[in-house]
Amino acid sequence: MDPTDGGDTLTDTPAAAASRWSLAVSRRFQHFLDKSTPHILYRWIGLCLIALIYAVRVYFVQGFYIVSYGLGIYLLNLLIGFLSPQVDPEIQELTDGPSLPTRGSDEFRPFVRRLPEFKFWFQFCLPLRFVVVV
Repeated sequence: MDPTDGGDTLTDTPAAAASRWSLAVSRRFQHFLDKSTPHILYRWIGLCLIALIYAVRVYFVQGFYIVSYGLGIYLLNLLIGFLSPQVDPEIQELTDGPSLPTRGSDEFRPFVRRLPEFKFWFQFCLPLRFVVVV
């Protein structure tokens, strides 16, 4: 059988099998993310439950303080990015001056976040997922 036409699974190299498995896991994970995008409240409730499990674990183990401190700094950095505007108005006023929409096609956006809500949630739950498992 020609290995270029899909090949037999018994004769595939371990690297090809690992690559196929990695692709399948990546597709499933992306499918999960796509399905969870419209469910904002449920995503945040689940994240709060994971954070609560981590806090209870830290309390009962009485350890992981340095990890928790680093995690807190990382989450604070994410929160600052979420609450800050994409373009700093003070810097923009110095270069361009304040501007209003001049055409009907221009959209007035009073506040655009530097870090959108979904990316904030995703980056917020990545370290918690690894810390709770360990």
